[in-house]
Amino acid sequence: MSDKRMLVTGGAGFIGSHLCKRLLAKGQYVICLDNYFTGSEVNIRSLLSNPSFEVVRHDVTMPYHFEVDEIYNLACPASPVHYQFNPINTTKTSVLGIINALDLARHVGAKVLQASTSEVYGDPLVHPQIEEYWGHVNPIGIRSCYDEGKRCAETLCFDYFRSFDVDVKVIRIFNTYGPNMHPKDGRVVSNFIVQALKGEDITIYGEGRQTRSFCYVDDLVNGMIGMMHTEKGFSGPVNLGNPGEFTILALAKKVIDLTGSASKIVFRPLPADDPKQRQPNISLAKEKLGWMPEVCLEEGIERTIDYFKKVLV
Repeated sequence: MSDKRMLVTGGAGFIGSHLCKRLLAKGQYVICLDNYFTGSEVNIRSLLSNPSFEVVRHDVTMPYHFEVDEIYNLACPASPVHYQFNPINTTKTSVLGIINALDLARHVGAKVLQASTSEVYGDPLVHPQIEEYWGHVNPIGIRSCYDEGKRCAETLCFDYFRSFDVDVKVIRIFNTYGPNMHPKDGRVVSNFIVQALKGEDITIYGEGRQTRSFCYVDDLVNGMIGMMHTEKGFSGPVNLGNPGEFTILALAKKVIDLTGSASKIVFRPLPADDPKQRQPNISLAKEKLGWMPEVCLEEGIERTIDYFKKVLV
């Protein structure tokens, strides 16, 4: 018998599918809500036979109602190629999506975890990024639909907490990678691995000196569940990411080495508003969640390479 009923919006996506699997393994009843814009039924196919798993095709910009105890709000395209495809809808997904999740939580007494992003820091002037930093974001750029949508979603979480006592939990996700990423996801880890396995040139935008921190998806899911279980009144935001910092050029070289590829590295112009550095300070996550990432970059990349070798056949 399932202990609690969980709703995961964006549950067929890359991170959402891993979260659904983990919650089911913990004995929970899981409702997966997704419109399959970037999510895929392939990601949740192995879960469909579980009697504690329910899938509902729905767009989170439209209201919905389920009797649930906890809501993980992950629904939103997260890579530039996808969120820039329809920027107006991206903003609507962030803003209307969290309003609908918070309204549901208010009526059924559920907790809400909002999957925010390190993009709220923009191109940061503080390094590494701490939760108290308000960010350096271009409000009218090509990335703004995602950055500002997520910032507004955070605002709404805290307003619902202050106005209606909704138990909200806000996490800021830094670059995450692993199995179930789409081959055309558009993010740097999947791009490099797919290009290397196909023997294509590996494309770096700019000189490759910009830095990122890469968190393996299993570690992130641990942090998400840990955050959901914190005491009421602690809402965050909390950074979740691996504090290891690597240049994009170093990542490309590591992928070439681990795949044994003959791919060459080529350089292209840097897109507008691309952050120069990104690294989380995770002191708060350590203190409040007892959380630290455990999977090193090399191990995580190897696991992700193994996944893409299967899906690219």
